[in-house]
Amino acid sequence: MDKIAALSEILTADPTNAFARYGLAMEHNTQGNSELALTEFTTLIHYNPDYVPAYQMSAQTLAKLGRTDEAVTRLKNGLDAADRTKNPHAASEMQALLDDLTL
Repeated sequence: MDKIAALSEILTADPTNAFARYGLAMEHNTQGNSELALTEFTTLIHYNPDYVPAYQMSAQTLAKLGRTDEAVTRLKNGLDAADRTKNPHAASEMQALLDDLTL
């Protein structure tokens, strides 16, 4: 069974499983399926609004696609999540990307 099938099976049983949802999004990204990845990141954030890596990786994906305004919004929301979860490392990385996108 490939990674996407395995992760999808886990998510069928538990759609809120953050680890599986993040893994699925990342696998879609790895395979060049950016839109599917973004859908999974958005679903992940819906179910787990404090899952900071989802904001960071989806913002990077949006930026690579030239969707700067969406990336900026995602980063700002991610910075709020990083603040709530006391994750200064992720906040620093997201702030750097935000600064790059808004120069």
